[in-house]
Amino acid sequence: MKDNRQYNLKGHNTFGIDASCERYVEYESIEEAQQIHSLLTTTDEPVLILGAGSNALFTADYPHAVISAQPRFDVEPFRLKDDPDGVYLKCWAGTTFDDVVDYAVNNGMYGAENLSLIPGQVGASAVQNIGAYGAEAKDIICQVNAVELATGRKVEFSNSDCHYSYRQSRFKHDWKGLYLITYVTYRLSLHFEPLLDYGNIRQSLEAQGISWPNARQLRQTIIDIRKHKLPDPAVLGNAGSFFMNPIVDAETFERMHAEHPDLRYFEIEAPAHGEKTYKIPAGWMIEQCGWKGRALGPAAVHDKQALVLVNKGGATGADVVKLMHAIQHDVQQKFGIMLHPEVNIIPAENE
Repeated sequence: MKDNRQYNLKGHNTFGIDASCERYVEYESIEEAQQIHSLLTTTDEPVLILGAGSNALFTADYPHAVISAQPRFDVEPFRLKDDPDGVYLKCWAGTTFDDVVDYAVNNGMYGAENLSLIPGQVGASAVQNIGAYGAEAKDIICQVNAVELATGRKVEFSNSDCHYSYRQSRFKHDWKGLYLITYVTYRLSLHFEPLLDYGNIRQSLEAQGISWPNARQLRQTIIDIRKHKLPDPAVLGNAGSFFMNPIVDAETFERMHAEHPDLRYFEIEAPAHGEKTYKIPAGWMIEQCGWKGRALGPAAVHDKQALVLVNKGGATGADVVKLMHAIQHDVQQKFGIMLHPEVNIIPAENE
């Protein structure tokens, strides 16, 4: 187990923010995760559970413990007799998520292709319910194994236990800071059924002369699209999509569409006895407000994807937050919608 004091976190967040924590603890097994509660000063001591830091923005040093799973590839495939079409991958929390997708595609396991190249680790996929191009982690997560931080007790959660929704789970709210995820089990399929009707997937495939891709072709197309639109954090610090796409009710949508006939949107199928809702692309609204490619000091909006905020070099977390507030103000003024960050701001603004 790694246990360091006064630890620098610059290499543990993709924004490249220079911040430190009081203590950094890294567990390599379930047994080590069970021991961590005995290392903490008190059971109610604040802690930050951090993955690869690809969805974190530090605005100050963190004056408490940061806990992480050891980053390593650890994937165990298995089958169940009563599920002839399914194949399962039990993955260590510190495994890079895209390595899991790559392993699955190369071994005839399907359903994760559209999640290709999303940064971060397996554990974070279960916390954040990561998603892209019409797919979400909740579509493939079937079980989450964890350790209760306060007691060291092993626990197991089903998909339904986690209350997944758009970029949300109980791990982000009422379970925040309570559990150390050790393994996530994904259910994939032996039958390939590509999702092609989101974004410009079909257009990109057609440009390659592909009308019906295999899994490797779809994965590579998703990777190429993401690389074209999103900056490499190793070159330009960022955390991917900074804001969540707002989901609005029919009344709000009708008002917005009347005011802005060119409004971009995705209609979300209504649940039984429910009302339709609409997802409005936050990047499009930001671009309509003139922010695409603009900078505010050393923080800027990416010139190829307005949903991405970047560190041009030497930016602090406060610089990025200042830019965030300016964008939120302009979008609310123009569209009457408050954008909320997908990125976790540490410490939270209301702390």
